[in-house]
Amino acid sequence: MANLKEIRNRITSVSSTMQITSAMKMVSAAKLKKAQDAITAMRPYAEKLTELLQSLSATLEGAVGGDFTTQREVKRVLVVAITSNRGLCGAFNSNIIKEAKNRSFAYAGKQVDVFAIGKKGNDVLCKTNKVVANESAIFDDLNFENVAAIAETLTEKFLSGEYDKIELIYNQFKNAATQIVQVEQFLPLAPIKTDIPVAAADYLFEPSKEEIVLTLIPKSLKTQLYKGIRDSFASEHGARMTAMHKATDNATELRNQLKLTYNKARQAAITNEILEIVGGAEALNG
Repeated sequence: MANLKEIRNRITSVSSTMQITSAMKMVSAAKLKKAQDAITAMRPYAEKLTELLQSLSATLEGAVGGDFTTQREVKRVLVVAITSNRGLCGAFNSNIIKEAKNRSFAYAGKQVDVFAIGKKGNDVLCKTNKVVANESAIFDDLNFENVAAIAETLTEKFLSGEYDKIELIYNQFKNAATQIVQVEQFLPLAPIKTDIPVAAADYLFEPSKEEIVLTLIPKSLKTQLYKGIRDSFASEHGARMTAMHKATDNATELRNQLKLTYNKARQAAITNEILEIVGGAEALNG
């Protein structure tokens, strides 16, 4: 059994760890509320806008608007992996990294590159995949304008023919304890999945469809990317809050066990001292 000093040192160490994890849990809980409100507010708008523009694009032919929906033979794929800049958030980052690696197997024989958003994903994926860019600084000032610049870069890579397909991989926020890994096609725009024929959609367009496409499709792509990053941002805080809650509970349990072990060891030491004193007294009396 470890001596009393070693046990006391372990109790002090575990207590310090428990204070850190408890503080991180409270910080993440405070940040989660704001991030959750932001993604909850924008998600319906982003989804409806994407649905509308997919329907509209499907009715257009030719160069106007068609560049965004052009289905080319897939030879070069760009995977946009959205992770975080910090760890201590459970399987949040590892799930995205795992899925990003799986895309290489899904597109076996094709060129699969990675566009990293987040330091953790970049640090791991650069060892196994070609990482063409790393936008980890986006989380220092997360706003629509900064994300729009990244979306424009991705769009240009597709329109120029550098890549035939671009996919987003991120954690979709469901609640603080649940994050769902999502793989979304960013470009080309996927046709809308509905039982209603596209031509039967009752829309009045003013100005023309072509002008609407030229104006709103780029905005829709920026919104889609912004939604994905916002989803990931909220998921990160939810995952970290949950992980730190579990870590705090485990540290509390370990500290209680160490205290029990310390008390038993101290009681045994006191008992031995009493026995030695009694034995010494008996020897003197004898």
